[in-house]
Order: sequence, then structure tokens, then C-alpha cells
Amino acid sequence: MLGSGQWGQEETRELIFIRGELERDFTAAKHNKTLWEIVSARMKDRGYTRTPDQCKSKWKNLLNRYKGKETSDPENGCQFPFFEELHAVFTERAKTMQRRLLEPEAGSSSTQAKKKVKRTTTERSSDEFSEGEDEDESEEEKPARGTSRKRKKSDSTVVDKSPRPNSGTRTGLQEMLREFFDQQLRMEMQWREMMEKRAQERQLFEQEWQQWMEKLERERLMVEKAWREREEEMRRREESRAERRDSLLTTLLNKLINDNN
Repeated sequence: MLGSGQWGQEETRELIFIRGELERDFTAAKHNKTLWEIVSARMKDRGYTRTPDQCKSKWKNLLNRYKGKETSDPENGCQFPFFEELHAVFTERAKTMQRRLLEPEAGSSSTQAKKKVKRTTTERSSDEFSEGEDEDESEEEKPARGTSRKRKKSDSTVVDKSPRPNSGTRTGLQEMLREFFDQQLRMEMQWREMMEKRAQERQLFEQEWQQWMEKLERERLMVEKAWREREEEMRRREESRAERRDSLLTTLLNKLINDNN
């Protein structure tokens, strides 16, 4: 299936599903370019031919609609059809971030674990708002890592004597997570309110429909009753006419018999 046209709903859901799978594989999602090449390859395995740039562009469009809370169209009340799928992806992301904060890697010092979690949280939070901002990150990290190793080698004594980070780093991480969870909670509440509103509208529509059907049923019964009454009246008239005819014939016969006698 060529990918030159618009994205269909099934194709879009496949993209979200694949992106959600890679969300759980943090190592595969580190480098943006590699990530979208993997997404493109998996889309091709499922019968959809899309380039990495097309997948990335579509994902950014979905993120913009999701973070912009465009869950409904005020003109016609249509719901954003992929809200629940994206909401599930970001809920899983929040759980992963929390696990990485509470369970540092074995063998790492507390300070190193906090720094790593902070870097991870920042990268993942940035990824929520834009998937394209860290394309050049891998190129920038190479000279940065080389410079960092040289600095550590030449200034090891200074590093050993430098003060350790205080509790402000952990407080900042907790505040960042709290804001993220608050945002997720607000969006979930808005989604629930929208679902409740739609349920109320559906219930109101069903009540109006039921009332209308009951009204039609009453009208049908009234018409049927009137028709039966009319039929009964016609039957009574026919019987009365037949009785008068029989009575007249009887009278005429009696008169003829009397005249003959």
C-alpha cells in the first residue's frame, strides 16, 4: 500500500500502536532518526509504506492535536478519534518515568542516578511537546563526551573535592513529575467530562426518541379505534336497514295474502 496519500484511521492507529511499543523500549527511542526508521520499517511490515519523515510528521501532528486538547469540534461535536490511544501512550510514559525515578540502576551512586533520571525525564518531557528537537543531539554529544572525558582526566582532583548536589535536584525532579501528572490528570478529567456530556446527550436523545415513539403509538391506537368505531357504526346501520327491508317485505306479503283471500 503506497503512502503518498492521506493517512487512514487504521493506518494512523497502527502508527500510534508501533510508537507506543517503542515507548517501552527506551534504548530504541534515544536517537530520533533511528526511532523513525524503526517505525517506518514496522509500518512497512504491516502493509503501509511510509518514510521516516512521513511517520515523524504525522506523529507531530497528532501530538499538536493532543496537547492542544482538540478532543472535540465545537461546530459539529465530533470527537478527536485518536485521543484514547495517545492518552494510553502518555500514561504508560508517565509510569515508566516514575519507575525510573524510584528504581535507580544497580551499581550507580545516588547522585549519578538522580542526574540520569533528570536527563531522562527532561528528554522524555521534551519529546512530548516536539519529536524533532533532538535530531542533532547525537552529533552534539560526540564532541561533548570527548571534552567531558578530558576535563575529568585533567581535573579529577577538583571533581573529587567539589561539593555533592544537595536535595534541590530531587525536589526539582519531584516538581517536574508533579506538574506532568497534574497535566495528565487535568486532561483525563476533561476527557471524562466530555464522555459524561456525550452520555447525557445520548440519554436525552433516547428519551426524546422514546417519547416520540409513544406519541406515534397513541396516535395509531386512536386511528385504529376510530376505524373500528366507524366499522361498528356501518355494521349497525346495515343491520337496521336489513331489518327494515325484511319488515317491509313481510308486510307486503301479508297484504297480498289478505287480498287474495
